[in-house]
Amino acid sequence: MTTDNRYQPTPYVKLKHPDWIKKATIYEVNIRQYTPEGTFNAFGEHLPRLKQLGVDILWLMPIHPIGEKNRKGNIGSYYSVQDYKAVNPEFGSMDDFKALVDKAHQLGMYVILDWVANHSSWDNPLTLSHPHWYSKDHNGNFQPTPWWDWSDIIDFDYQQPGIREYMTGALKFWVSETDIDGYRADVAGFIPTDFWNNVRRELEQIKPVFMLAEWESRDLHEYAFDMSYSWKLHDVMEDVAHGKKDARALYTYFAKELNSWPSNAIKMNFVDNHDKNSWEDTMFARFGDALKPAIVLTVTAEGMPLIYSGQEAGMNKVLEFFEKDQINWQQHEIGELYQALFALKHGNTALYNGNWGGDMIPVPNNQSQSILSFVREKGNDKVFVILNFSAQSQTVSFAENIQLGDYQQLFNGEQIRITQDTSLEIAPWGYKVLIK
Repeated sequence: MTTDNRYQPTPYVKLKHPDWIKKATIYEVNIRQYTPEGTFNAFGEHLPRLKQLGVDILWLMPIHPIGEKNRKGNIGSYYSVQDYKAVNPEFGSMDDFKALVDKAHQLGMYVILDWVANHSSWDNPLTLSHPHWYSKDHNGNFQPTPWWDWSDIIDFDYQQPGIREYMTGALKFWVSETDIDGYRADVAGFIPTDFWNNVRRELEQIKPVFMLAEWESRDLHEYAFDMSYSWKLHDVMEDVAHGKKDARALYTYFAKELNSWPSNAIKMNFVDNHDKNSWEDTMFARFGDALKPAIVLTVTAEGMPLIYSGQEAGMNKVLEFFEKDQINWQQHEIGELYQALFALKHGNTALYNGNWGGDMIPVPNNQSQSILSFVREKGNDKVFVILNFSAQSQTVSFAENIQLGDYQQLFNGEQIRITQDTSLEIAPWGYKVLIK
């Protein structure tokens, strides 16, 4: 056995996750559309409900004043930031925001802000005080992000040390002044990774933070970000839902992730978010009958599950992005499904996040074109998940041994023993979550 350090494995992820994310779930908050008032105070009334739902981290879409020059729609995009150290007066005051953060903390929840570091509005004061911090087109003029239809914003130039210092200071401001717990970084991969690496170092000098990258790249996980998006998982599930692929595509996805993604680099799993809802369609249109097994997969697979505002109410409409368009709140079976799954995640260490939880272990079955089956195990906890991603009832048997044992079914409480001879009937688009 060699002791030469050149041949010893070293973890890719060098950062330390805050302990409070080990079994956390995350919820994207669209303040504008959440209530008739569209304010921090009105949203705050929903916090006890979200706590009961099983939400741990509140990701607030950008809360800053919105640019007026070249604005899209009547009230504009959250992602066109006019002032990085102020709150949108439509949402309330700085004191209102601080009170919201405090109320969330009192309930044992955490708050992260959506941060738009790549670009600002056309009328951000930095355009006048520091025009050299912005990128320019071939005519020497401010420019939106090239190739994208983002006409209401203009890009920063991160080759300029000044914008790096300013933006880092603004990020530190909100952690110091309002006690937020981290950030979701918009289009994180458009900005040099070394900028984010330094941001994380400086923020950690204030308090332990949680960082989510809107991106899907391993390099962001080494020193900067705890979590990034599972865009590919979403897309594979959607392809399966529409019959473009079958369940074997999910096996391929997880096989690639196991062999290419760093251990302890957390993925965010979702069936909906503001981009998917506003620009593509509702979760019902995108997933159809596959919606429920897809939701079960996003919560039980490795990674942290996301809910977008209104999902738990069965929101079946595309929310306007540049106008007021309120969510209709109601009790719904989708919310009940999430609540049951989140309670399981909180109570079963096999489903914890990152290295706190158990690895996904495939359980081969005789219907792999339709059925995805896997086990996650940690200590004395085990979860055996069987998902039917087809429109036909399936009789499924398994060719492994890790799934053997006595379980309780999550959704009806029934006891079940899994032996080598066990076969299960799984309804069309059905699922079983077995707990040990």
